[in-house]
Amino acid sequence: QVQPVESGGGLVQPGGSLRLSCAASGSIYFMGWYRQAPGKEREMVATITVGGGTDYADSVKGRFTISRDNARNTVYLQMNSLKPEDTAIYYCYDGIRVQWGQGTQVTVSS
Repeated sequence: QVQPVESGGGLVQPGGSLRLSCAASGSIYFMGWYRQAPGKEREMVATITVGGGTDYADSVKGRFTISRDNARNTVYLQMNSLKPEDTAIYYCYDGIRVQWGQGTQVTVSS
């Protein structure tokens, strides 16, 4: 099994936007984005099923959008109206292969 590969993290000012990408090693089914801030446990941010059903943490509803491109075996996380409390390492989870990505840092700071 091969880890999914995340990209798109970086430093952004409060109120800004970022789009994260996660490329899986094969066809995608259940996929998810999770995050872990310093000193805190890893938490679910957003998930998407093979049928396109989505679920979001309350803290990101209305600001983040998860989507998928089955042809590219890729899932995205569009993050708008970013807040300092969104600062964390964001991890992609490939449910069918039970694999975590290496993570990508997102820092929201002025």
